[in-house]
Amino acid sequence: MPLSPEGIYATALKLIEADGIEALTVRRLGTELDANPMSLYHHVENKEAVLRGVAQHVASQFRPPAQPGLGWQEQLRELATSFRAFAHRYPQVMAYSLTSPDFVQSDFPFWVALVDNLRAAQVPEHRLSRVGAALTAVFTGLLVAELNGALRQWASLRTSPATPGEDGPANAPEADVEAIFRHCIEAAISDLESQLGARQT
Repeated sequence: MPLSPEGIYATALKLIEADGIEALTVRRLGTELDANPMSLYHHVENKEAVLRGVAQHVASQFRPPAQPGLGWQEQLRELATSFRAFAHRYPQVMAYSLTSPDFVQSDFPFWVALVDNLRAAQVPEHRLSRVGAALTAVFTGLLVAELNGALRQWASLRTSPATPGEDGPANAPEADVEAIFRHCIEAAISDLESQLGARQT
């Protein structure tokens, strides 16, 4: 089968999800594609270009949930939950991609759905970008921390001093990262409700 950017990105995605970003090399990608690694350079400039292409390949697959008849609060919950589930389909790539300022673009379906949701909440047009940016930072930041294990680790930190000879967390149960995610989304919704209510009074 002739090489194509789409085929290269799809194969790279499989390698990344199996063994991590660090394991991806152009040489290994060539082996997986049964092609001379040098021939890949006719389609991709280097490993960074492959990673950008993989990120775009993955981003294009996200489909926001259909939400007819739902209030904006429930729409926002559904969008956040759907995006989290999507990120968990590609944890290695998404943990890498979400840290890039170029990953979320104005035509990214997540952003389009978020802006539509904010319009439904009657956020003024001149505030859409700012509010959308803040919520995107909340969603993506939460996901990065969850996917790279930081959220679980933070939730297991001690909240009281250790006693002499004591090992491990003193009073931190196993972290329920899904519950933490929901809590943060609810806090974001409550904050937006508060802002919109203050504007209307």
